Amino acid sequence: MTFRLSAALLVASLALGSAAQSQDAAQPPTTPAAPAADVWKHGLSLFGDVKYPAGFPHFDYVNPDAPKGGVARLATQGTFDSLNPFIRKGNPAAGAAYLYDTLMTDALDEPATEYGLIAESVRHPADWSSVTFRLRPEAKFHDGSPVTVEDVIWSFETLKRVNPMMGFYYQDVVKGEKTGEREVTFTFSGPGNRELPQIMGQLQVLPKAWWEGTDANGRKRNIEEGTLEKPVGSGPYRVKDFAPGRWISYERVADYWGRDLNVRKGVNNFDLLRFDYFRDSTVLVEAFKGDQYDWREENSAKNWATAYQFPAVDEKRAILETFKDTQSGRMQGYGFNIRRDKFKDPRVRRAFNLAFDFEEINKTIMFGQYVRIDSYFYGTELASKGLPEGKEREILESVKDKVPPEVFTTPYANPVGGSPDATRANLREALRLLREAGWDVKDRKLVNAKTGERMTVEFIYFDPSSERILSFYAPALERLGVEVRQRLLDDSQYVNRIRAFDFDIVTTNWGQSLSPGNEQRNYWGSESANRPGSYNLVGIKDAGVDALIDRIIFAKDREELTAATKALDRVLLAHNYVVPQFTILVDRTARWNRFSRPENLPPRGALFPDVWWWDAEKAKATGGRS
Repeated sequence: MTFRLSAALLVASLALGSAAQSQDAAQPPTTPAAPAADVWKHGLSLFGDVKYPAGFPHFDYVNPDAPKGGVARLATQGTFDSLNPFIRKGNPAAGAAYLYDTLMTDALDEPATEYGLIAESVRHPADWSSVTFRLRPEAKFHDGSPVTVEDVIWSFETLKRVNPMMGFYYQDVVKGEKTGEREVTFTFSGPGNRELPQIMGQLQVLPKAWWEGTDANGRKRNIEEGTLEKPVGSGPYRVKDFAPGRWISYERVADYWGRDLNVRKGVNNFDLLRFDYFRDSTVLVEAFKGDQYDWREENSAKNWATAYQFPAVDEKRAILETFKDTQSGRMQGYGFNIRRDKFKDPRVRRAFNLAFDFEEINKTIMFGQYVRIDSYFYGTELASKGLPEGKEREILESVKDKVPPEVFTTPYANPVGGSPDATRANLREALRLLREAGWDVKDRKLVNAKTGERMTVEFIYFDPSSERILSFYAPALERLGVEVRQRLLDDSQYVNRIRAFDFDIVTTNWGQSLSPGNEQRNYWGSESANRPGSYNLVGIKDAGVDALIDRIIFAKDREELTAATKALDRVLLAHNYVVPQFTILVDRTARWNRFSRPENLPPRGALFPDVWWWDAEKAKATGGRS
């Protein structure tokens, strides 16, 4: 459900070792919402009634009196070459999400809930076959022009056409049409998809007139191309300045149309947001320690244990802090490209898992900070456990001829290593599976028994820190006779190869919310398997998986949604599509002590910089910059 689409997300979502958000299982209401009447509402929730009543003053997790001002400096790895985040190719700049408002916006202390932003109200029929939004008359773009129904329809049609991921995300939305002076209605391909109204609430609204116009040189703009022209948006920030590939800054829009809305109180408090780019993760750490930027989320256990022992931390001028996120889950692992023949057999893929000694890696180079992932919805109530029972088993029985039989008899478990005896036993079992799958060891080389072709695998990555894990994993594979190649790419090459599915094995992750839905098609559905740019990196084309995705999307209540999700999780695990890696149950953050935050943050991570603010007294005590 909370599958926010941005072309700029691809590199970040695929980075090796990115620590998971907190995985503690949140417990949403289990009572299903009654069929919705076709009446205007100020918010929507998949879990029953919304928390906040109409006219609420502000979200509980913000400080509505937070001062405005100051600068928040952030950093990222890689480069950028475009200010257009909707292009198929290229690297859009970080921070583009601040440029454009959406029809509705998330409540961060409620799972799967949205409240009106550009849209002041929303309604849909009881069968969820369409949704209608009524726009706020005061909504406007940065150039002062009003946000119109025509802008909304053009944004939907254009983004669906030019961006493959969005086209897939909106595939069940047939049309958008004007049904009133400030009303726009989206009609769906059929009834029953309870998530689609909120998916359309996530639509970023772009200025039609600007994109169809010409630039300062008289050249007609083209939303399908990259551009370094500062775009016109409708959100709380606009581009102030930038140096392509090096840094970009966004200034708070002083006359932002939505600044007094209840859903915008206490957020977007900084006058300036700046993103600096670095090519190397090691340099990123040193730049933070040198006070070159303010905030860092640390995804390396080694760094967290050893890299922050410098005077500013001892003096409390730099703060190390962890934050929980109990409303999301994830799968992170080495994903196989099963479009390639050598990975089509699940026994081969399981053999690779047997060679991955997580326990030894965690003990030796990760300071024991991690736990092994054993679910595609790890850390949530949606994760499968034990053997299927009740509604979950009923759903699996309905697709019994399409799913691996072991889902009914054998709970999924990762192999356990950590000792020489366990390692040897796992490698023996791996060799047995490989032989069953048609591979033999000859002259210490794993070769195909029929063709004689050697098993060769290439791991691609863009962050050199990936090599620390591979330095343990590769030798184990080589003991099986596998020829292992490791290739460090720059981020542009990496993204292009991922989009084209030009890889053997890659570290990837799929984030999950407590309300999975349409995004599951993009992750695992057959239609996305060969669509360049999709998140179905593995290349899954499986009738059982497709059927279970549909059961999730068209679930009639929370009980069915939970059961169907567990069933999908169980089937994905049984296919051994990935070698699951590891996660940590908190976000590890480092910051220079110049900021304050609300006391009652929701369990959704740090939420920096969105609900934080510049604290002049702390900044003065910390020093280093004004």
